[in-house]
Amino acid sequence: MSEPKSPTPTPGDTYKGWLFKWTNYIKGYQRRWFVLSNGLLSYYRTQAEMGHTCRGTINLATANIAVEDSCNFVISNGGAQTYHLKASSEVERQRWITALELAKAKAVQMQAESDDSGDDFPAVSPNSGQGGDCRNTEIQSTLRTLNSKVEDLATCNDLIVKHGSALQRSLSELEGLRVAVDMGEKVKQVTERATLFRITSNAMINACRDFLSMAQSHSKRWQKALQTEREQRIRLEETLEQLAKQHNHLERAFRGATVLPPSFSNPALGNKGGVSGKADASDEDDDNEFFDAMEEPAEFITVPADPKYHRRSGSNISGISSETGTDDQLVNFDELSLASNPESPQPLELEPVRQRRTRIPDKPNYYLNLWSIMKNCIGKELSKIPMPVNFNEPLSMLQRLSEDLEYYELLDKAAKSHSSLEQMCYVAAFTVSSYSTTVHRTGKPFNPLLGETFELDRHRECGYRSLCEQVSHHPPAAAHHAFSEKGWTLRQEITLASKFRGKYLSIMPLGSIQCIFEKSNNHYSWKKVTTTVHNIIVGKLWIDQSGEIDVVNHKTGDRCHLKFAPYSYFSRDVPRKVTGVVTDKDGKAHYVLSGTWDEKMEFSKIMQSSKGENGTEGKQRTVYQTLKAKEIWRKNPLPEGAENMYYFSSLALTLNEPEEGVAPTDSRRRPDQRLMEEGHWDEANAEKQRLEEKQRSTRREREREAVKAASSPEEAVTEASINDSPLKSKYSA
Repeated sequence: MSEPKSPTPTPGDTYKGWLFKWTNYIKGYQRRWFVLSNGLLSYYRTQAEMGHTCRGTINLATANIAVEDSCNFVISNGGAQTYHLKASSEVERQRWITALELAKAKAVQMQAESDDSGDDFPAVSPNSGQGGDCRNTEIQSTLRTLNSKVEDLATCNDLIVKHGSALQRSLSELEGLRVAVDMGEKVKQVTERATLFRITSNAMINACRDFLSMAQSHSKRWQKALQTEREQRIRLEETLEQLAKQHNHLERAFRGATVLPPSFSNPALGNKGGVSGKADASDEDDDNEFFDAMEEPAEFITVPADPKYHRRSGSNISGISSETGTDDQLVNFDELSLASNPESPQPLELEPVRQRRTRIPDKPNYYLNLWSIMKNCIGKELSKIPMPVNFNEPLSMLQRLSEDLEYYELLDKAAKSHSSLEQMCYVAAFTVSSYSTTVHRTGKPFNPLLGETFELDRHRECGYRSLCEQVSHHPPAAAHHAFSEKGWTLRQEITLASKFRGKYLSIMPLGSIQCIFEKSNNHYSWKKVTTTVHNIIVGKLWIDQSGEIDVVNHKTGDRCHLKFAPYSYFSRDVPRKVTGVVTDKDGKAHYVLSGTWDEKMEFSKIMQSSKGENGTEGKQRTVYQTLKAKEIWRKNPLPEGAENMYYFSSLALTLNEPEEGVAPTDSRRRPDQRLMEEGHWDEANAEKQRLEEKQRSTRREREREAVKAASSPEEAVTEASINDSPLKSKYSA
């Protein structure tokens, strides 16, 4: 569940990664690729620019590194250059600060050694043994030879300059002569100097050839030796890492064998056992790090927890499974519970799993006059606007709802959790993960027809089945029901209220989402936030999620308040930031969640909370002391070539794949949607218009029947029993 911690960079290592750099008050923070190497910090717009374009470089030997807050830090070299930088999390910021401080110390040391040393070449450190002495002797001999060749080149260069100047003077004097008697003597002098210049030039050429030949002959040998040293260093680092892991494992095993049994076997030694347990937990403090959770300036602040809480949990042996246990226990909880659960299903035979498609036809590039369509749509509801398929993606809204199950593993883990508060963390992460696929998806899904359905059967692959149906035409409303063999059920009723405001499009989901876990009978509910599509008329389309979500456990009263921060050009926060706090029925906070809805979420266990100083708006902020943050969810990478396939995820690519045995009303059978996926947009537009007009005529017919039923109920019932259902011929001509 948590990502492996990257090793602390050593001096001289190249350290790379993404950081947000402050540009100006118009653009705010922009994402840049930073490279730290040889005491220099350089940045580029993308990784592809590393080979040809560097946007800026700062020398750390004379730079000052200052930390502003949990994610921000500043690098300045005295006023000429100043970088205001922001990391995605405090852990990432601390890794950069460590790397920068080590690189700065190394750069200062190298600069001091360079100033103190008077030699032309750095001294080579002696190696132990006869082989090392021979290698040093060979290197020093080669360096002396190359040094002599360089001195020869310098001497030849001086002679060429001298003879060239003399030859130039002679030629100038030769042009000024008028008497034929002096002509012969000057010509002879010019010839002699030209001969000296030619001889010197030939010597320069020969010296250059010798130097180049010697350098080429030794460069391959040195490159091979350098590669060998690098490989040995990598092997040593890997060996050291393995030894450290083995040492840690043996130390923990030794502690478990020597400390725990006496406290259980001999009650008379309970006092000593408590002291030993405390000392043991004190030693563990050296191996456990405490980090801040991501800061939310408007509501709360997080700081590292006092190590005394760790000692308490270590000394309380009987409370290992209690709520005050360490967060490492939460990370490994699922694996332990699965391994010790005899009721876990054991598959008797493996059935072949269907291979799903991984590509769809690339999106064609068709020109469309946007303003001619949009100028007549301002102020209207989105579902009533006759949009061409150029604005769509080849998926129905029912299929987009089913995409919420892409990270179903979070619900599987929640179903296995014995603590309702831990379960709340997984459910909250699941609510955030449903927005991760929308960051690049600017296309509008197809409006489902009344009675349209979509069935997603992933029982054999993932253990769940899902069914969606469009239950209302105006206003458009859909019902979604999903259940899993892992013990959870999800259902939602979604009605979209959308308005086009000229510059942006707001989509407000109405309705609630319910999630029930069979084992614990915990019942959770929440609602979705507002989705905004910006730059509808001019500029590049981009999507933002903003608002607040309250995830409520109706059985225990636990609650998680999530806040989706809206994007702002003038904000110094990380874009697409999400923060949340998990509280029990009494309002006591137990976990802090932080991250971004398009990348990952982390959670931290709260050890203590207190009231802090007033914020910028006069509100008193709460200070939470937390343990080290653990990653609970991370977005799956997009498939290769996703930018040409509507930025579909791996699951989205399979949603419209034709399948046998689906209902006649299934979204996969929509002809306009299928034509668009295959690239026939003109035919798709015509088919879409035909289906929508047919649905309108069917609706008008139902309204007429309703009026007739109100006037003569018996006749209307008889006529309705004779007519066929409109769903039978929904997609027929």
